Amino acid sequence: MPTIVLSTIINAPVNRCFDIARDIDVHMASTAHTGERAIAGRTSGLIEWGETVTWRAKHFGIWQNLTSKITDFNAPVFFADEFVAGAFKSFRHEHHFTGDDRQTVMRDVFVFESPLGVLGKLANWLFLKRYMTRLLVKRNLVIKDEAEKGIAHPLK
Repeated sequence: MPTIVLSTIINAPVNRCFDIARDIDVHMASTAHTGERAIAGRTSGLIEWGETVTWRAKHFGIWQNLTSKITDFNAPVFFADEFVAGAFKSFRHEHHFTGDDRQTVMRDVFVFESPLGVLGKLANWLFLKRYMTRLLVKRNLVIKDEAEKGIAHPLK
């Protein structure tokens, strides 16, 4: 299964980063280019353990719905969301946070499986892993920007 691992250094406290990373409204801002909106389950604010969210977005020119659920939650250091329904066969997106009151390392581990057997594996290799990586990098930059807003950085 394809795996994407990203680390983002954020000059903000761990608690702040953790909350911003699970904020539905921030997520929608990070995916505005896809028209992504939360349409069912938790549709705004901070998603919590056991909650689901259904997203509607346009990817590859096709409107798609995708539902995920928060399956693991240990504030403020870890949460994971997993595939419930949509275009993937499966996925698990782990969000890890380490740091202190000045700086956080946010680490994403995104493991996914495409449907359609061999055709899905070909799509992963040709474009899907790169596409998903770009989406996650963009999302992380929005989280970083939001978390660092209004924070004094005396060492910069």
